[in-house]
Amino acid sequence: MPRQEDLADRIDAALPQTQCTRCGYPDCAAYARAIAQGEAGIDQCPPGGEDGVRRLAALTGLPARPLNTQHGAEGPRGVALIDENWCIGCTLCIKACPTDAIVGANKLMHTVMPEHCTGCKLCIPACPVDCITMENASGTATGWSAWSPEQAGHARARYARHQERLAREEAEALEKHVPPAVQPRTSAAAEAPPEATDPKKAAIAAAMARARARRAP
Repeated sequence: MPRQEDLADRIDAALPQTQCTRCGYPDCAAYARAIAQGEAGIDQCPPGGEDGVRRLAALTGLPARPLNTQHGAEGPRGVALIDENWCIGCTLCIKACPTDAIVGANKLMHTVMPEHCTGCKLCIPACPVDCITMENASGTATGWSAWSPEQAGHARARYARHQERLAREEAEALEKHVPPAVQPRTSAAAEAPPEATDPKKAAIAAAMARARARRAP
């Protein structure tokens, strides 16, 4: 429905575009569509805070309500910081970042570009050695007071480019993919489960072991 799509676009434009998923949807656009379709409340966006709820109420004609704490609490804008002493270069945080704000390479220390970080916190659970923390970047300002429309627009553009990159890489991978021929199992190595011979998993496990050894007294 065109009218519903237009409402979803206007709601999306009123969201902070942190792409944090705390609303219960994969990104801000999906949450906006759910609100427009009457499937989600206007009180599910902690980064937008109480001011964000009021903005959505004005757009939808729904009554304003307190932020739903099941989705998190309003707080200051954060920026991720990676402790280079503990980073093992596993690249898992890079894959989790929705705006490509983390740079680095496999087995090399990663770093965060603060101007592109939305404070979504998705990199924190992805890190296997807990070397990422969130730094307060807005002092006592919270919600939309801590996040400008210009920053939201920049984050939205970064997320769009991130999605385009993923789609391009997936298409390239499909073009290059050649199904492996079925080989008879004639050795113990062939009988081993895939995870036992996965070099990337083995490298991450070894790096985590080294990190634990460094932290041990």
